[in-house]
Amino acid sequence: MNTYDRDIFGEMENLKVDEAGNVNRKRGGANGSKPRKHKRSPLRRLWRFVWIALLCWLALSLLRVPLYKFVYPTFTPLMVHRWFEQVKDPDRPVSFERHYVSLEHISPEMVKAVIASEDGRFMYHKGFDVNQLKISYKENKQGRRVRGGSTISMQTAKNAFLPHKRSYTRKAREAAYTMMIEKLWGKERIMEVYLNIIEFGDGIYGVEAASQHYFGHSAETLSRHEAAQLAVIIPSPLKRDLHHPGPFMKRQTGVIEGRMRKMGKVDFTKRPEKRRKEDDQGVFDFLKWVREQEKKK
Repeated sequence: MNTYDRDIFGEMENLKVDEAGNVNRKRGGANGSKPRKHKRSPLRRLWRFVWIALLCWLALSLLRVPLYKFVYPTFTPLMVHRWFEQVKDPDRPVSFERHYVSLEHISPEMVKAVIASEDGRFMYHKGFDVNQLKISYKENKQGRRVRGGSTISMQTAKNAFLPHKRSYTRKAREAAYTMMIEKLWGKERIMEVYLNIIEFGDGIYGVEAASQHYFGHSAETLSRHEAAQLAVIIPSPLKRDLHHPGPFMKRQTGVIEGRMRKMGKVDFTKRPEKRRKEDDQGVFDFLKWVREQEKKK
């Protein structure tokens, strides 16, 4: 058998005929050996794992936004963080009080109290109080004590999804989550989640747990004065205690009550009137304004 015949014979061995009479080539080379598998290097496998893990984490993070429209967060990053702080501190009791309730079982006075205290434009803006952000930016540049520019929507996004670490990355993610919950949840659901996860003391989460802890009754029966007292705690929940209120807390409670008296009923079914130009602006409008301010220098 010459070389040409051997090549033809080897090629015929690699062909097979199926039941339908179709001729297919066998896998492998002319000698019938199995094809070689490409082996990835350990570093390449590691990078593949990291990218898959990051994509899974991102997908789960984004899925929580529509999920929390219908269910309450089991735990929030802040709850986990506080629990570890309590465990590490031998002089600090480990406590966890939380009772989720729907907005219809929370006193309307509590809704008015947090709006009067934390975010007066809550019903008007689209997640960001751009006017307040501009004021905070100017005060920061002047070296003055900066007033908070965080809205109820931003606080909800931060508390529900993000760890409490100050960084520009976290701020960017907070802005992204704020825009998503404003679009997907709406004001009523944002307020409901906010009042159920906000911190009212060491290990006390949500207005129902706070009402039971401080006043011994349900959040559904909170009075105006009691709601204002709880609202005073929110900016500094680990330092302010309603069992021992100082002069500042008493004075601030009166301020919030005064604002509440001037407020009408908070109606989540209607688009509020008396809107300002800044109410339709978002975080990108604020960043554009900041760039313009920097160019003027």
